[in-house]
Amino acid sequence: MKEIHNAEFGGERPLFASKDLHIENVTIREGESALKECSNIEAVNCRFEGNYPFWHVHGFTVQDCYFAVGGRSALWYSDNLKMIRTVIDAPKMFREMHDIELEDVVINDADEIFWRCRNISIRNLRLHGGTYPFMFSENIRVDGLESDSKYVFQYVKNVEIHNARITTKDAFWEVENVTIYDSELNGEYLGWHSRNLRLVNCHISGEQPLCYAHDLILENCTFDPSCDRAFEYTTLNADIRGSITNIKNPMSGHIVADAIGEVTIDENIKAPADCIITVRDNG
Repeated sequence: MKEIHNAEFGGERPLFASKDLHIENVTIREGESALKECSNIEAVNCRFEGNYPFWHVHGFTVQDCYFAVGGRSALWYSDNLKMIRTVIDAPKMFREMHDIELEDVVINDADEIFWRCRNISIRNLRLHGGTYPFMFSENIRVDGLESDSKYVFQYVKNVEIHNARITTKDAFWEVENVTIYDSELNGEYLGWHSRNLRLVNCHISGEQPLCYAHDLILENCTFDPSCDRAFEYTTLNADIRGSITNIKNPMSGHIVADAIGEVTIDENIKAPADCIITVRDNG
């Protein structure tokens, strides 16, 4: 493998079509497409300031690196990436990619990241700012996520999330086959129009959660008092620990809670309108 240490590159395509290349303590200055059309690349302790450095790259490791704001749209149309202990200040990362592994990564501008990606494995990711992370992506497994980005995980499929703290709005809309374990979900309008969304040992806060959902499952979940008008036009099987403030017009299924503040069933409920709502007998 060829090695480059302690160097700087700028301009357009300085390392174009490189193969079997290790770069360490290298700075990519202003310019475009530094490592386009490459394969088997290792980048360690590098700094990326120019646009689009990793496009159409097949097989690469990015370790202990930094992407400055100018390094926007840095990783597109690539595959088989392993990224470790890296900080990203640039927006619009990870687009049309597959087979991605991230560990201990911080993304400080999570605007439009992970669009149309598949086969993503994540351990300990922090997302800040931006909108629509993970749009239209599938086959995602996450263990350890902290995010305050807006509209996360919309239109995703086949997702498993553990140990997350997500503060957002309109999260998990139009998703399919998503399971979330041991997590805190804060924000309005959670999980609308979802299919096969399952929440296990989760705490939920925010207005009008989990409406228009199909085949929703809640296991051992808790609700903040802010959660009003929950489950409107939803089919579900819900085991709620503690109390829930308000349930409104669920379509069908079964809801059990330790306490229920108010149930609204009015003339606007949709058929089959046969949801069973009960208070748990703890005696």
